[in-house]
Amino acid sequence: MRNVSSPLALAAAWLFLVGLTGIAQSGPDPAAKKLKNPVPSNSESIAAGQQLYGKYCRFCHGADAKGNGPMAPKGTHPPDLTSGKVQDLTDGEIFAVIRDGTGPHQEMKPFKGKMQEQEMWNVVNYLRSIGAKSKP
Repeated sequence: MRNVSSPLALAAAWLFLVGLTGIAQSGPDPAAKKLKNPVPSNSESIAAGQQLYGKYCRFCHGADAKGNGPMAPKGTHPPDLTSGKVQDLTDGEIFAVIRDGTGPHQEMKPFKGKMQEQEMWNVVNYLRSIGAKSKP
């Protein structure tokens, strides 16, 4: 019986890990695209977001948000948060990444439970303020 249960246990563990990887690689929940930012983007919100960015984000994303932070997990490449690729996301999608984390191996840990929702929205507003300006 032992010979049968070991392969089954391994198969179950493998399926579990594959499932987690698939979820993490899928990116933010499609519903996140529809989330509306309830926090006005004003000087107070942007300043609060900058403080929070300095506390939680700069270690991996860098002081200038270019993805060059000194403490990014080995083998990862945090995105340039000022780039068009990130700035083209909706506020809700950026919020969802902050809240839920991202990456095939959860390289970016979720901040749900570490930051209040309003704080995460403040970070979104800050990132918008330093992002590449779109052409009209």
